[in-house]
This record gives sequence, C-alpha cells and structure tokens, in this order.
Amino acid sequence: MPTAAPERPAGLPGRRPGADRTGRSLALPKGTGRAAARIAALTVCQGAVMVGCGLLITGPARGLWPMTVEDDVNEGLEHARTGTLTTLSFLGSEAGNTLTVIAVTVLACAALILIPRLPMWRQATFLALAVSLQSLVFLVITEAVDRDRPEVHRLDASPPTSSYTSGHTGAATAIYGGLAVLALSRLRGPWRRIVGALLLLVPSVVALARLYRGMHHPTDVIGGLVNGSLSLLIVGRTLLTGATVTAAADAGPAPASTSERTSQSAPDDRPAAVIFNPTVTGEAEREALRGVLDRHGYRAPVFIATTAEDPGTGQTAGALRDGAGLVVVCGGDGTLRAAADALAGSGVPLAVVPCGTGNLLARNLGLPLTPTDALDAALRGTPHRLDLGRIEGDALPATHFAAMSGAGLDAAIMERTNDRAKSLLGWPAYVLAGIGTLRNPRMRLTVRLDDSPALRRTARMVLVGNVGTVQGGTTLLPAARPDDGLLDLLLLDPRGVAGWTRALTTLVRGGAKGARPSAADTASAEAGDGTPVEFFTFRRAELTFDSAQSRELDGDPVTQGRRLTAEVRPGALTVLLPAGGR
Repeated sequence: MPTAAPERPAGLPGRRPGADRTGRSLALPKGTGRAAARIAALTVCQGAVMVGCGLLITGPARGLWPMTVEDDVNEGLEHARTGTLTTLSFLGSEAGNTLTVIAVTVLACAALILIPRLPMWRQATFLALAVSLQSLVFLVITEAVDRDRPEVHRLDASPPTSSYTSGHTGAATAIYGGLAVLALSRLRGPWRRIVGALLLLVPSVVALARLYRGMHHPTDVIGGLVNGSLSLLIVGRTLLTGATVTAAADAGPAPASTSERTSQSAPDDRPAAVIFNPTVTGEAEREALRGVLDRHGYRAPVFIATTAEDPGTGQTAGALRDGAGLVVVCGGDGTLRAAADALAGSGVPLAVVPCGTGNLLARNLGLPLTPTDALDAALRGTPHRLDLGRIEGDALPATHFAAMSGAGLDAAIMERTNDRAKSLLGWPAYVLAGIGTLRNPRMRLTVRLDDSPALRRTARMVLVGNVGTVQGGTTLLPAARPDDGLLDLLLLDPRGVAGWTRALTTLVRGGAKGARPSAADTASAEAGDGTPVEFFTFRRAELTFDSAQSRELDGDPVTQGRRLTAEVRPGALTVLLPAGGR
C-alpha cells in the first residue's frame, strides 16, 4: 500500500518558524481545553455520585446500620464535652472555616507563584481548582440532599445548608490534602514525610471537631472527606500526573556542537522515521519532536502521516524498506499497534511517543506522557526486547497487539465511545460509554489454554493482556509483564451487587496477590466455581464464543465474531526505554 509523502522540514536548517519574531503571543498552554473538559466531565460524575450517596442515606438506607447508630454517636460526644475539648474543637473547626480556607488557599497559591525561582503555575492551579471544585460540588449536594442536623445541642450557629455533606471537612480535605501532595512531591529530606503527615491529619481533626460540636452526623463528615478527596484526585491526575497541559516547546536555538549534546548520536547513518497520527499530533508537536531528534543526532528525520485507511502498518513497513534505523511512533494505542505489527521481529528500535487517549503501553512502561519528554527519555535509554501478542479469528486476519485484546464488556465500551468524545474528554469518555453496557447479556464460551483440557465458562468480559493496567490507573491483570514470554487472561463474570463487589475488591487488591494460574492448573477448574474473577497465564489460547461478540485490539473495536486465537511472540518488539523503565 502506498505510504503518505514525507513531511518536509520547514525553513532553513537550524531555524524554526517564527524565529525572527521579536514578540511573543499570549496563549494558553497546549492541552488546556482538553484538561478543562476532562475535569468538568469528572466533576459532574463526582457530583452525581455524592448526591446519589446522600439520597441513599436519607432514603432507602436510613433504617440500616450505620445510620441507625449515628444519633448515639452524636449524643455520646455531647455527653463527653469538657471546657478543654470544646476549646480545642473550636480551633479544629476554624481550620476548615470558609474564610480560613480561602486565606490559606490564596497565600499558598501566591507563595507558589512568587517565591520559587520559577513560578509553579501548575501547582498553584491544582490547589485553587481543587478547593473551588469541592465547594461547587458541595453547593450542588446541599441543594439536592435535604438532611437535618443532629438532634443535640450545637455549639455553633447552624448555617442554612443541609447537614450532608460537611463543607468544613470537604474544604479542609481539598486545601490541606492538596498541600500535603505538594509537600510530599516537592520537599526533600526527613521533614518531607513529617510535614505531609501533619497536613493530612488536619482534615480528620476538622471532621472530629464538627462531630464534637454537634454540627454533623458521622456520615456527613465522611461524605466531606470523600468529596474533598475526589476533587484532589480529579484535578491532580489531570494537572500533576496526566501531563494533559504542556508548555510550549522551547524555541531556542539548537546546541552549537555535538559535544554539547545530551546523549549519544544516532547509531549509524540510517535515518529516523516518525510515524504520526495527524489527528492527535499537530504541527507544533511535530516541530518540537524534530528539535528533540536533532539534539540527539538524528538530523534529517522523515515524518510520515497515517491515514484512516492505513493507521500505521503500511507507513512503518515502507520506512523499514527505506532503511530506517529508528521508528518513532506518535499517536495512541491504535497507531502504536499498527506500527508494532510491521516492526515485529525486525530488530529496529521503536521510540514510543504517547499522543492519544489511552496510551496503555506507555503508562505500563512508566514512560513520560508528555510527547517531547517521552521522546527525550527514549533516546537517552537503551533497547529492550518486549513481547507482542499475535491474534486472529473469524473475519479477523492475523495481526499483533502490544497491550490488550478482548471481547465482551470492554469491546462494547470501545464500540460505543466515539472519537469526538475521546478527543474532548480523554479516557473518562470510556467510563461514560460503559454505563450503557452493564446490562449486556453475559457470554458463553469455551477456553482452551496451551495443551490443557477445554473449559466452559460464562463471562461478561474476556481480556487477554501483555500488560496489566488500564486507564485511570486501574489494574486488571496484576501479574502481567510485557517481557516475560507469557500472556495473561482475565475472565470477569460478576453476578448481582454482591458479585460486582467481590470482583472490584479482587481487582483493587491486585488479584490473589498477583497469582497466575498456569494452563496446567486449569485441569482442576473444568466446571468453574462461580468466582466473579479468574486469572490465567498461557502461551497460546483459543477462545470460542457461542454467539458473535464485540471484540477489540488495543482499544480499537474490530469486527464482531465467535473466535479468537492468541499466542505470545516473546521479544518480538525492540523498544527504547529510559533507565528505570520496564
């Protein structure tokens, strides 16, 4: 298949577009819109969860434990009051007071911007947004959930808001928990953990003070802790760990000589080929990546765009035929999978530059999620041999996957998630799409692993993985490793609320401490035992479904079918990984 024409470098060698401009336009950092949309979508989900819990507490669950003993707790604290405890509780309550929280937030943000040599705008935004969003969700909750305050003598004037949730506790969690996150990540030395622990203790003190003073039920302060923590998690994952918002690329001149370069030059005279998905890799990103390659000795990289008809396999194969000594892939998991299919067994090193929505392989390998940082880290690293999964089925020609493949629930979610939602929201779009798939009927299938007897199972989801962690940091295959010469299998089949609870508990705890039953272990499990989660490991698996099922490869839906055959290709893909990566 013909490949797209290489992108030509713009301008003269050593020059970047706009280098002669004397001014600098004021623009928001790249990714601001996407980050804002992601935070907004998750905050809506947060509000829905908190309101739902409040309506449950005040409605169907009000006659259940622990709601039935909350009055006893409040009355016990009222009887235990002393002058000293009352004074201490006043101080603790004031730490979460609105004016106190506003003052601490403003002072902390000002300090982060003005005191360091380089202003910490990202950290200041993290604090301000976490506190603001917690307050916004709190107001929505109090409007939607009407709960009276405890029937005890209250030591403070009752505000007009509902007892659920505790606004003091939520605000204290957002500001002091946020400061603790920054302290643990930025400070050095023995005081780091001490300062972080003290800051994390403040929200609990505020919660106890509000209970002691008769202002809230126990579930109210628990709700405040959860509300503040969710705001921190949403904003922190987006701004501090997700690398969604990135600064503009450095427009300064390239190093003057090779002696100033920070890594070894290209291993030989073969060129670097950059396979990029144009829908997620804009001109500015490509120019920044060109600069990184130049600094590492790759002076004339060839940029080749993927197309809707060919997401990367043909372009990569063409680059290999043209003698590429390095292939850089800029895109999401689909682009990476297509390129890996062509690179399998070639020995030509791959540099992974995550630009998509999921970026599963990059996350599992511990790579930076900012494109220029990821490329720089890869070019400083060394080649590592990783496994690939080879998969085929009815109406599915043989191909490779780098991260995961599956059928059932996860594949149905991929089918329902449109590209526009992924572009706008990021990985939360999958969560929203998944709501409508929970009622899908379970599958009946036959599983044959290596040379073991066939197993009959029902399942809602079947997942074959070369790696174990998916979007949002959730680990579905706790023992999966991309370089162990094996693939892992998850069979998910929860039944009812109790089954889903057991399944989620198992996944959160990391399976049976990462246990991996081999194919030989399946002989004693022919009939299954009704467990909602099963893990297996294998070299070759044959999955046969009783009816056609949704299927996916590395996050991309493929044709529905009744059969999947997967086997591992040990060490088939050579990837450049930095020190400390897998």
